[in-house]
Amino acid sequence: MVRLATLDFVKVSPGIIVLGSNKGGWMYSSQRPAYEACLPTYYTMNTYLNHEQIASILDLPVPSGKAKLPVDDLTEKDLEEVAQSVMECNEFKEFCEAQDGEWEIRLPSEAEWYLAQQQNAIELQAGGNERLVDGPTSNNRGAMMDGRPRPNELIGPAASQSALMAVHPRNTSVFLKGTVPAQRALPDVFARFVLTPIRSQPAKRVPSSADTWANVRSELLWTTVLGIVPSFAIPIARGMGAYAIDGWFNLFFGGLCVGFFTGAFWRPKRPILRYDSVQPSKDTSDNVSQ
Repeated sequence: MVRLATLDFVKVSPGIIVLGSNKGGWMYSSQRPAYEACLPTYYTMNTYLNHEQIASILDLPVPSGKAKLPVDDLTEKDLEEVAQSVMECNEFKEFCEAQDGEWEIRLPSEAEWYLAQQQNAIELQAGGNERLVDGPTSNNRGAMMDGRPRPNELIGPAASQSALMAVHPRNTSVFLKGTVPAQRALPDVFARFVLTPIRSQPAKRVPSSADTWANVRSELLWTTVLGIVPSFAIPIARGMGAYAIDGWFNLFFGGLCVGFFTGAFWRPKRPILRYDSVQPSKDTSDNVSQ
C-alpha cells in the first residue's frame, strides 16, 4: 500500500484484460471490437474520495456529518486540481524517486478500472456512478490498448462529456459504461484516483474503422443461409413447389427480412484484437473486421 497525503493506494498487478464483446449481433456493436489491453503495475484507491480527504488536501473545513461520505459535488476540473495538489506533496516526490519513469495521479481509464475490479482492488457502491478519465465513445474503435487515457476526439455536445462507470442499484457485480458532463457535478457521481506510470511510448490503438466489405460479405452470406434459403426450402419440402416458383418474390423478400432480422441477435463471434498484433502508430485509420 502507498499513502500520499490522506489517500491510500493499493497495488494492482500488471496484466492483460479483454475489453468489449466478440458477439456478432448488431445489438452488441457498441461493445466491439473486443480487444486486449496490456497494463503495467499501478495503484488505485480502494474507495471513493470522501469529504474528509478533500478537506485535508485543500485545507478546507470538513462539512458537518459528511466526513466519511463520498464526494459527488466536484467537476472533472476540480478533481484535476485535487490530484495536482497531491502530486505536489513530499510523499509523492519520494515515491517517484524510487520508481522508474514518471508517474501521475488522475482518474482511472476504463482498462485500469476493469483490471482493478477484476483483482478486487476497488470497492463499488450499489447505484453509484464513477468518473473515468476517458473521453466518450460509441464503440471501442480507437481505444488505447495500454491503459492510458483515451482523449476526447468528438465535436459538438459530446465534446463536453467524459466516460463513467455506472453500477447496478442492487448488484455491484453488474455495471456498464456511460457518459457524464465533465464540468458539471451530479448527485451520486463519485471519483477515485489511480497512481499510475505515464505512458510515454507511442500508443497502440484499436483501428478506428471497420472492414466494411468484409462485414457486407458476411451479412449477405448469413442473410441468405438463415433467411432466403429456408424461405424457399420450407414450401418445397411441403410439396408446394409451384408456389416457390410463382411466389418467388414474396418468398425472397420474406426471407430477406427474416435473415436481416436475425442479425440483430446472432452472427458468428468476431476475433479478439490481440495486443501483440497491433503496431504502435499515431495513425488509427487501419481497418478491423468488427
